[in-house]
Amino acid sequence: MKGPLFYAKILLFGEYGIIKDSKGLAIPYNSYKGALKSVSDPSDKALDSNKNLALFCQYLKNLNTNLVEFDLDALSKDIEGGMYFDSSIPQGYGVGSSGALVASIYDRYASEKITVLENLTRDKLLKLKEIFSLMESFFHGKSSGLDPLNSYLSLPILINSKTNIEPTGIPSQKEGRGAVFLLDSEQTGKTEPMVNIFMNKMKNEGFRKMLNEEFVSYTDACIDDFLHGNIKSLFGNVKNLSKVVLAHFKPMIPAAFHRVWEQGIQTNDFYLKLCGSGGGGYILGFTENYEKAKESLKDYKLELVYRF
Repeated sequence: MKGPLFYAKILLFGEYGIIKDSKGLAIPYNSYKGALKSVSDPSDKALDSNKNLALFCQYLKNLNTNLVEFDLDALSKDIEGGMYFDSSIPQGYGVGSSGALVASIYDRYASEKITVLENLTRDKLLKLKEIFSLMESFFHGKSSGLDPLNSYLSLPILINSKTNIEPTGIPSQKEGRGAVFLLDSEQTGKTEPMVNIFMNKMKNEGFRKMLNEEFVSYTDACIDDFLHGNIKSLFGNVKNLSKVVLAHFKPMIPAAFHRVWEQGIQTNDFYLKLCGSGGGGYILGFTENYEKAKESLKDYKLELVYRF
């Protein structure tokens, strides 16, 4: 038995801002994927995943909601039969490992599920997001539901606000010099403590003012530039966003990368931003010259996401 594949995701823009209702843009990242699977001779990793699925199943049994019903008997039976989530998506890296798992469980076990093939109205998208938020809260304490939504639909998603989300097209990749890339911090991050730090910062009036006047406006501008192919303007706004994050989100940037972050801003070889909640995992990079960025960051592992 092997289920359909569900892919990783990258939140290109909108980390933390979407908690406060700014725009966000998430894209599928097909380099990493996962599927539900059963084998007769499971590895230790498979056994660990199976145990986690059993705990997740228990959580779903206690979920008090009218939004969705699951065939939990079938899920329990499959878990007892050794089912696990076979995934190449790195955990704690900000690319949606739990989102892909949630999407795969919904896809297989939800009764009367909303499918990708039907007319995806705004109401259906919001309902899916709400269901996924409830499901993924098992992993993170609090989830927006966007990661599983992106993985389930396998489409770029534009978040205009909490109540306005839509599938979107992104400009097709070009064979240009510019690129979006992932920089591996080689340490994992946990979402919940990072979000808690952010929520504590939100109690400070100065931080709230900065978020609304700088962080959100640069994020929104980056999304508009990216979707409309305004590359020159995009890099100016990404640089400003990178500066704001370095100044105000330092706890979310692994300490070993503060200097590299600053170096990118000063040399203009690349600009870094958070990928998900931060604290470890991947850092997202933007550059107008990928070869130059690779040379500047030769001591680090990079992965190409998108070419301009």
